[in-house]
Amino acid sequence: MTSPVQTNKTLSNDARPLRLQPGQRLARGVSRHLRALGFAALEEFVPVRGLRVDVLGLGPKGELWVIECKSSRADFQSDTKWQGYLDWCDRYFWAVDTDFPVDLLPESTGIIIADDYDAEVVRMAPEVKLAPARRKMLIQKFAMDAARRLHSLRDPRPGRDGLFFSDPTKDG
Repeated sequence: MTSPVQTNKTLSNDARPLRLQPGQRLARGVSRHLRALGFAALEEFVPVRGLRVDVLGLGPKGELWVIECKSSRADFQSDTKWQGYLDWCDRYFWAVDTDFPVDLLPESTGIIIADDYDAEVVRMAPEVKLAPARRKMLIQKFAMDAARRLHSLRDPRPGRDGLFFSDPTKDG
């Protein structure tokens, strides 16, 4: 019998083990740390079409943190969208491992040192408060996305052929 705990693996909805990529491992450590701080975290959150943040943290007072996970210098240098994320959070952070050259990261952003299992904020990001309407929209989207993800764990294929209800106007 194999152990139910598998290092560096996660289970998909169909219970096949999947290998986590380096950035996903950082995101897991960051998410664990955020939880310890009283935050809820969603990975691969899409605030608007065309943008996808690695981790969005929702704090106990409604604060929103965006954390981008970078596993290498090349990964960081190829990121051309990060400044577009600044309009979608109160604080913006980079999450990197201990070997990352942190002097490459912009001074105006926060730094989180992370690994597969935990993280630590080593430089707090400056706070730039979101407009109330944008905050409300993001918190509602966060809640809807979290609820859908939770539901998909219980029911990975709702309805038949992805349809919730049959069309009563069609024969058959």
